[in-house]
Amino acid sequence: MDAFVNWAGNQSVTPAEVRAPASAAEVADAVRDAAKTGRRVRMTGTGHSFTGVALTDGILLRPGALTGVLDAGDGWVKVAAGTPLHALNEELDRRGLALANMGDITAQTAAGAIQTGTHGTGRHVGGLADQVVELEMVLADGSVTTVREGDLFDAARVGLGALGVLTAVTFRVEPAFLLRNRREPMAFSRILDTLDDLTEADDHLDFFWLPHTDTCLVKRNNRDAGPARPPAAFKRWLDNVFLENTLFGAACAVGARFPGAVPAINGISARMLGTSECADTSYKIFTSVREVRFLEMEYAIPRHHLAQALRETRDLVERSGWPITFPVEVRVTPPSDAWLSTAYGRPSAYVACHVYRQAPNPAYFEGVEEIMVRLGGRPHWGKLHTRDADYLRGVYPRFGDFLALRREMDPDGLFSNDYLDRVLGASREG
Repeated sequence: MDAFVNWAGNQSVTPAEVRAPASAAEVADAVRDAAKTGRRVRMTGTGHSFTGVALTDGILLRPGALTGVLDAGDGWVKVAAGTPLHALNEELDRRGLALANMGDITAQTAAGAIQTGTHGTGRHVGGLADQVVELEMVLADGSVTTVREGDLFDAARVGLGALGVLTAVTFRVEPAFLLRNRREPMAFSRILDTLDDLTEADDHLDFFWLPHTDTCLVKRNNRDAGPARPPAAFKRWLDNVFLENTLFGAACAVGARFPGAVPAINGISARMLGTSECADTSYKIFTSVREVRFLEMEYAIPRHHLAQALRETRDLVERSGWPITFPVEVRVTPPSDAWLSTAYGRPSAYVACHVYRQAPNPAYFEGVEEIMVRLGGRPHWGKLHTRDADYLRGVYPRFGDFLALRREMDPDGLFSNDYLDRVLGASREG
C-alpha cells in the first residue's frame, strides 16, 4: 500500500486501505466497513496541514472523486467536500459570485480548509467556517445527515473530522467584487505604534516582518468600485512567480547552506520592497502562489496582545542569533461562533512563523510558542504546535462541550487518530 505524504513532507502514513469515494453513500459504506473490522477511518484533503490531523492507519479516504458544485441558490452554493478551493473560486467567478473572504492558499479542499480552521484576514468577515451555512456529513453509525444550526453545526464547522466525515459544504456567497490591493514597506516600529489604526482602517490587512530587519511589507485589500486595474502579465509573473518563489527559494537555499548570510539576504530583500497598487477580481487578490516548501507554526491570540507578541518575537529572534529567512506573517479576524475556531468569542490576531523545509529550527518554534501560550494563544489545528487537550481546554470556552458531543457521536473513536488523541484526548470508551 502506498504511503500518504503531506505537502511539506513532514507527515506520512501507510494506511491499511485507501478508497476514493464518489458519493456520500460510498463514504457511508467505508465508515460502516471500518466499524465492522475495528479500523479507524479518515478523509484526507490535499495534504496542506503540517500536523497529522488527516492521517489514519485504517481506511484512508481520498477526496479526488468528491468534487464540483452540487447545487446553488440565492446567496449560497453547495460543493462536494473534495472540491479544491482554486476550482471553487473559478466556478464562482464564472457564475458572477465570490466568497467574502478566504486565505491565500487555494490548493486545499473545501472540507479540509474549514475542518482545520483556515481563516485569511478580515476586519468584519471571518474565516471560511464563518461563511458556511450547511454541512452534509457521514456519522459514525454510517448515516448521512445535514446540519445547518444548533450545537452540531457550531461544533462541526471546525470539527477536525472528529465528529464525522464531511461530504458536502454549503457556503454563503455574494456577487463578485473587486479588491484594491496596495503593498508598501513600513518600519516595524511604526507598525507597533499604529496597530489599532491599521487593523481598523482596511477590509483585509496582512503584513510580513522580515527578521533581522526593521522592515515589514504591508498588504491592504479593500473593496473597489472599479474599473479593474489588474497588474500586467509580466508584473504578476515577476512578483508572484519570480520574486516570491524562484528568487526567494534560491535565497532560502543559500541561507540553509550559509546561515551567517541570512541577515544580509533579508536586508537586501527589505531594500527591494516597493509600493504598488492594483485592483482585480477578489480571489486573485486574496490568493498567492506558494512553491517554496516550508514548515509553519501559527497562533491566534487576543488582538489586544498583538503588539506585545510582536515585540517579544522580535526580541527573541534578535537575542537568539537564529538565522530566520522566512517573514513572520500577521493577520486579524473578528470573533467566530464555531466552537473550535481559533477566533471563537474574541477578536483575534494571528502570528505565523515559517522555516525553510530543508532547514528546520525547532527551537525557534518552541520559543515563539512559549510567548503565544503565555498570551492565551490558540494554535492553528493544521500547523505545528505542541499543545494537548489539557492546555486547549483552558483556552476554548466550549472545549468541554465539544468533547462531550464527540463522546456521544463517536464513542468508539472511529474517526480518531494519534493527533486527535493528543489535542482532544482519547475517545475510545473503556
